[in-house]
Amino acid sequence: MYLNINKYKCYFIFFFIFFFSISVTCIAQSLPHLKKEGDKVKLMVDDKPFLILGGELSNSASGSIDYMLNAEHPIPRKKYKMLKGSLGNDSSLNLNYKGSLWQQMVDLNVNTVLAAVSWEMIEPEEGKFDFSIVDAMIKGAREKNLKLIPLWFGSWKNGMSSYVPLWVKQDYERFPRTKIKNEGSIETLSTFSEASLKADAKAFKALMQYIKKIDSKHHTVIMVQVENEVGIHRDSRDRSKIAEKAFNSEVPKQLINYMTKNKSMLTPELDKLWASTGYKASGTWNEVFGSGVWTDLVFTSWQYATYMNYITKEGKAVYNLPMFVNAWLEYASHPNPGGFPTGGPLPRVMDVWKAAAPDIDFLSPDIYGTNFVEWCDLYTRQGDPLLIPETWWNKPEYVTYMLYAIGNYNTLGVAPFGIDRLEPEEYQPLSEMYSAVAYLSPEIIEYQGDKNKMNAFLIDKDTPFVEFEMDDYIVKAELYKRRGTYRVDSAYGIILKTGKDKFTITGGNAVISFRPKAPTFKAGIGPVDEYIDINGKWQKGRRLGGDETNRGQGVFLPVEGIGIQDVTVYKYQ
Repeated sequence: MYLNINKYKCYFIFFFIFFFSISVTCIAQSLPHLKKEGDKVKLMVDDKPFLILGGELSNSASGSIDYMLNAEHPIPRKKYKMLKGSLGNDSSLNLNYKGSLWQQMVDLNVNTVLAAVSWEMIEPEEGKFDFSIVDAMIKGAREKNLKLIPLWFGSWKNGMSSYVPLWVKQDYERFPRTKIKNEGSIETLSTFSEASLKADAKAFKALMQYIKKIDSKHHTVIMVQVENEVGIHRDSRDRSKIAEKAFNSEVPKQLINYMTKNKSMLTPELDKLWASTGYKASGTWNEVFGSGVWTDLVFTSWQYATYMNYITKEGKAVYNLPMFVNAWLEYASHPNPGGFPTGGPLPRVMDVWKAAAPDIDFLSPDIYGTNFVEWCDLYTRQGDPLLIPETWWNKPEYVTYMLYAIGNYNTLGVAPFGIDRLEPEEYQPLSEMYSAVAYLSPEIIEYQGDKNKMNAFLIDKDTPFVEFEMDDYIVKAELYKRRGTYRVDSAYGIILKTGKDKFTITGGNAVISFRPKAPTFKAGIGPVDEYIDINGKWQKGRRLGGDETNRGQGVFLPVEGIGIQDVTVYKYQ
């Protein structure tokens, strides 16, 4: 039989190319990535939605392999209470244990660790890289089935250049510093230094190449933070000669074009500045935005965003993980640029960052002020996803704020800072909340953005109740009260509608009640099942009734700790 060899060669080549292209596509899709679905953005890890229940380590915790493996940590609450009860009042008792940071995170029900990787750590001598600590971080997290978000402390950390290598610090002519009023040079690398930019980008690119080398098959590392809380302290902009020249030059067309294209959607703060000059389409920074410190902020934000986008793009070119930046926020005690680091990714300059840094996936707030909800609103007002990479670790009310953020926003995740410093009595609120959210995370992720399916509440004595429309019902969350008097100061929780007439509720200190939207009907309470955490697993506990269901009128969430309850509601006339 005669075979057409050329024909079969063509078939072979065709199928080889076809299957190779499919395999390459599958590999690319399996990388952690952000997926937009309608008005929601989800973090996909191994092609499944992932909710970050994070913990950010204190700055130096990841600076030593031995410390990460053998550090002295507080004992988890349950062990602490057991030891304290059995050993009496021995004041000399050291209620700490030596063990790995990674096990401590497991004890806290964390699923993702945020940890610093500093420039000086990986490139102590120019051109000579040492990734031993990075290797230990990734392997340590992987062994405990934890995910990892490296925080790149490159040119800047908290507005300063304290984590750059000594060879950079000493060569101030090659790597010039920012200059400010009355002080001259400060220990902050200038955004106008091409040498700093290229050296930082080279180191970051090498880091991403190494992560790809050892982790591309495992996906322990799921995203990366580029720099940390950037900006200039004690002044509204750089006063060096090169900076002054740039400030008195034309506003880049890239920014003008972005603002023109998105004019109807600009943040009110930027729109107000631009409107003050009649929306000029060209000119110097003062001519386009008016004179003053807020124009200085726009100018400085453009410089930082441009610098950091270059670094991000270089890193993504070798390993395309999601990358974000975080902001030191402005607070009432220091309301003007310089009082907070000038130039960071604040809500008022989000459009500047988006125009200058299209390769950065999103901007994140580090929230330490009492106006937690306000900052969440500002960072999501343009439809962006929310990740809170830093917040208080030692204030119980922030656990309730984080739960609210998870239930009320398109939230990728939350993470308190300095989590490795938690004392035993501070473990319980965070670990219990994370445990409950982990149990409910499939529904939480699925229902994000759908107010008929999920709502969160934060209430106090000034606002003792709130109501939501959820499909056929009006759902009311109210402070726990007894004999007509509120017995708690605040309450919190998430309400999920999991099926027809079925709800799952998690939180504390609240009473949840229901009424049908149809005015001719009333609502009755059917079965109410509580769930309890047994050795880290939520299991069905008691079938509740009587006083535990407000005499059949609602659901009582626990006054101490966090609870989960399933309830079936019915209508009657």
